[in-house]
Amino acid sequence: MEQKNYSIVRRAVGYGRFDTDQQLQLLNELYSQLRLYTNFFLPTMKLLSKERVGSRVKKKYDPAQTPYQRVLASRQVSKADKQQLRAKYATLNPAALKRQLDRLQQRLTQTASNTRHLPERQPKKFWPETSSNAKSL
Repeated sequence: MEQKNYSIVRRAVGYGRFDTDQQLQLLNELYSQLRLYTNFFLPTMKLLSKERVGSRVKKKYDPAQTPYQRVLASRQVSKADKQQLRAKYATLNPAALKRQLDRLQQRLTQTASNTRHLPERQPKKFWPETSSNAKSL
């Protein structure tokens, strides 16, 4: 999951600090929509093998598929779970999801620009200056 931090999470919300209750609600809503959009509509390529040829590395990938398509192709997932996913997929509209994501991102950005942040704390000094230390320097 952490390998997708930039390509999914950071691209969606950036590196800002979100610490209000309103921002938390927006983030939760954005992540629920982002999860659906990413897992049902964004295909990814999986690395099958790497082979070193001299100084170059030749990589082979499987065809790009969405996580949803990979689950449907898996033999390890039950038919009932696959049926639930198909029903969920039938209710989704990728364009509407993308518009909702854009609106949520915009609202999150607006709330981030409206919040005041506390001034940065100065680091503590390990050796407090005393009158004798100041004179000897």
